[in-house]
Amino acid sequence: DRGGEGFTFCADIRDARQVDAMVRALGARWGRLDVMVCNAGQASSGLLLRMRPDEWAAIIDTNLTGTFHCLKSAGRLMLSRRDGAVIVVSSFAGVQGRSGQSAYAASKAGLLGLVKTAAREWGHHNVRVNALFPGWHNTDMSEAAMPDKARLHDHALGRSPDLEEIARFVHHLALMKDASGQVWNLDSRIL
Repeated sequence: DRGGEGFTFCADIRDARQVDAMVRALGARWGRLDVMVCNAGQASSGLLLRMRPDEWAAIIDTNLTGTFHCLKSAGRLMLSRRDGAVIVVSSFAGVQGRSGQSAYAASKAGLLGLVKTAAREWGHHNVRVNALFPGWHNTDMSEAAMPDKARLHDHALGRSPDLEEIARFVHHLALMKDASGQVWNLDSRIL
């Protein structure tokens, strides 16, 4: 409704070269990057003692290392303009942990440290970096990682947040000029 344009670029965020190519293409097209939402993720269920090293590496590489590549590439473009907002989608599992989610929880906890570090390093250049916990939603990934819908009892309101509400919050956070290094919990679970 508001006009504008977009474009797609297929990249594997685990590969720094592909991420750099994506950000270069974006810079060539528009000369700037106002907002980056890091939302790529992978989950798997399995008890810690049963997790194979390759399963661990796949989740860490996608969720944590891939986000690192995105921040590093996008950060260069944002820092050169002295403006920008990065929103990293983390998870409640990163602060609470969940049985059977060792790699996922570790990757999401790592994102919190990465967000706070980037916020401190880039704040004097007016680049804001925040994280959010979107809550549990019925997706293929969430069903694989946490199939027990009874977990909604953890929510004070007895429900997960509406996806449109999350989208509105992401838009609002992207426009905020005075918040950085924060973690926003968008559901009613108590931290």
